[in-house]
Amino acid sequence: MVMANKNINLVLHQGSILPHELPIVFQLRPASFHSFSSTWAITNAALHVSPQRWNCSASSCYRFRECRCKWKRLVRSSSTGEFVIATDENYGNKQVVSLTPSLYDYILKNVREPEILKQLRQETATIRGSQMQVSPDQAQLLAMLVQILGAERCIEVGVYTGYSSLAIALVLPESGHLVACERDAKSLDVAKKYYQLAGVSHKVDVKLGLAMNSLESLILNGEAGSYDFAFIDAEKRMNEKYFELLLQLVRVGGLIVIDNVLWHGKVADTLVNDPKTISIRNFNQKLMEDKRVSISMVPIGDGMTICRKR
Repeated sequence: MVMANKNINLVLHQGSILPHELPIVFQLRPASFHSFSSTWAITNAALHVSPQRWNCSASSCYRFRECRCKWKRLVRSSSTGEFVIATDENYGNKQVVSLTPSLYDYILKNVREPEILKQLRQETATIRGSQMQVSPDQAQLLAMLVQILGAERCIEVGVYTGYSSLAIALVLPESGHLVACERDAKSLDVAKKYYQLAGVSHKVDVKLGLAMNSLESLILNGEAGSYDFAFIDAEKRMNEKYFELLLQLVRVGGLIVIDNVLWHGKVADTLVNDPKTISIRNFNQKLMEDKRVSISMVPIGDGMTICRKR
């Protein structure tokens, strides 16, 4: 067996672990333990083992140094080469990179973050609930989608302190229009301050109050089908209602992007059944079946689904 200096990463088929081997998992005490629907993964660096059952003649197997288990096949041992393989072999054993802290730091170093966004991000980090802010790589993707689309009229549901809306406003043309819906006045004050500092206040139409009311007002005002792009990052249990209203407001060929569709991995864990997780899981399934849109779920940030209205 090859053992890394510090950490271990095992990928095991759920159900293939032997009862007497369970203590191995718990005594390792890894930095993070993820439970997927058909795969167990202990992720905190270097050792990769194939998702095949191993033979063990030991009647008790509590520590690696005492274990006489024989691994059938070692896939890869590497301090940085971490990857995930779908448990369904019909996917061809495709190796997909696993995002580690060091790799994510590398990604962030390759984000072209405008100075004004950096300042906003740093201020938001001192505010309670700062984890609600989108990541720099997410904001960069949103801005690029707006640019690719040639969008001029956008909507954001859930502004918080304005990081994503500012990223969008910065790339909109001077005649661009962004409706920013937020119910928290305190966080919205921060957003408005940075809109002003960035010189984009004239592009942003701030709507303080419940997003449902703001979106319904836009429809009643005859603005259906007049928007190019929308971003949803608000109360997750309201996603379906926001989506239905935005589907009316966005034109054919326009985009609706939904944040937090992976919900910290909870959506894939059948043991997690809290109301918010169930809501996101159900919404994801409905999007899969919705023929009104083309979709692409991307594992960036906490997961985003990009929908194109047909």
